Amino acid sequence: MSSLLAVVNSLRIQDVLDMMIISLMVYVLLIWFKDRASRFVLMGISLVGAIYVTARFFQLYLTTLVLQGFFAILIFVLVVIFQEDLRRFFERLAIFGRLGRQAQAPGSYHEGTEVLAATAANLARNRIGALIVITGREPLARHLSGGTALDGLISQALLESIFDPSSPGHDGAVIIAGNRITSFGCHLPLATDMERIGTTGLRHTAALGLAERSDALCIVVSEERGVISIARNEKLQTLSGGAALRNELENFYRELLPEKKKPSRIILELRKNTREKVIAVILAGILWMVFGYQKETVRREFLIPITYQDASPNYVLEEPRLREARVILAGTTQAFQLLNPETLKISFKQTGLREGKQTVVLTGDMVKTPSNLTVAAIIPPEITVTATRLHPADIPLTVTTTGKPPRGIAVQEISVEPSSVRVLIPGAAAPGKIRISTEPVDLAGLPDQTSFTVSLRYPPAVKFADEKPPLAKVTVRIRKK
Repeated sequence: MSSLLAVVNSLRIQDVLDMMIISLMVYVLLIWFKDRASRFVLMGISLVGAIYVTARFFQLYLTTLVLQGFFAILIFVLVVIFQEDLRRFFERLAIFGRLGRQAQAPGSYHEGTEVLAATAANLARNRIGALIVITGREPLARHLSGGTALDGLISQALLESIFDPSSPGHDGAVIIAGNRITSFGCHLPLATDMERIGTTGLRHTAALGLAERSDALCIVVSEERGVISIARNEKLQTLSGGAALRNELENFYRELLPEKKKPSRIILELRKNTREKVIAVILAGILWMVFGYQKETVRREFLIPITYQDASPNYVLEEPRLREARVILAGTTQAFQLLNPETLKISFKQTGLREGKQTVVLTGDMVKTPSNLTVAAIIPPEITVTATRLHPADIPLTVTTTGKPPRGIAVQEISVEPSSVRVLIPGAAAPGKIRISTEPVDLAGLPDQTSFTVSLRYPPAVKFADEKPPLAKVTVRIRKK
């Protein structure tokens, strides 16, 4: 109990957020592979992971070493095994939160449902094979091959003419988006699960193959048996007739266009799959206990720079100044793994200074570190600085030039505005020895340009009352030779 309380007391907000993210990722994986054929591969990898966690807990050196080598290449194994699953997963992430086909009204879906149910029932009665695909939220272009583009309003006459045995598109699939037929005569990928295929025909195999790779609803009419089947969510189901198909279509469209009065998709997701949510939270807690929680504290030393910030406009620090200091940080190994040493610095704020030589203590709050690391020591613990009071002075501006005027042009006069600037200089410096000049003005561009706005050049000890040097306007008067 004391150990458990120690773990709870050591939890930070970052740790809780970390476990929440891992729980969400584990939950998504559990739901994703729940009804898929590749879930057995995931179960095998999970078993290896459990063995690794156990070996690490009991400090089985050889087993841990071998399994670490296995997990080093696991990412490549996962990409090869779950290539199609990963691609579909990222496609779903890209369209997450998008509603159904907003261009169509629910009434048009209802009309399409009646047309599809009546057409499928009539084709089954006449023993005419058909394969109709109704798109969901996921794109289907990469799964389809061949076919002929068609942008036509869905109707029973059009569908029966396409699936007429004498029609060239009879053996292909019709693709429907909303209440319009987008293409016909398309070829679909075949199913890979032989147990679900059984002794069904090629149309059923193609319908199940697309249902394994997308969220589309596939309607299959068998010409041998005269029955209607649907393939969706990797399942092939035989229906009793047109009325049953109508119910399935209404449920499918209801998911695409949920009613406003019904709970949102997020609320519905919270109500489902309680067992998977509990498993995900437990697994995230175990992973954090194994990899994230460490009560051992280590210390590491860093040489970091000292930055002098928030300088008072009335003082300046004389050279030499200490530029670096050694800082000893304490924390867990994981905290140091996430640390970027280049972000470390000691921020010395120059507020509260007095004139003359003085000693300033370096404290831990001057070091910018992550919250999971603490400052154990700073070497040296204090620094000595000399502050000099600044006094106002008016310094004339000197114009510097470069280049020569073009042939036939002579410079008559050069003026600058303002002619002098008010600055703050150290008390020991004589105003007559301070020189402030403009950036060089290029005379080669005369007479196309005779007025220049330039910045100033000044010694490092000089400061401005507004903390930003003004700009100077240089005017050149010329005459022709």
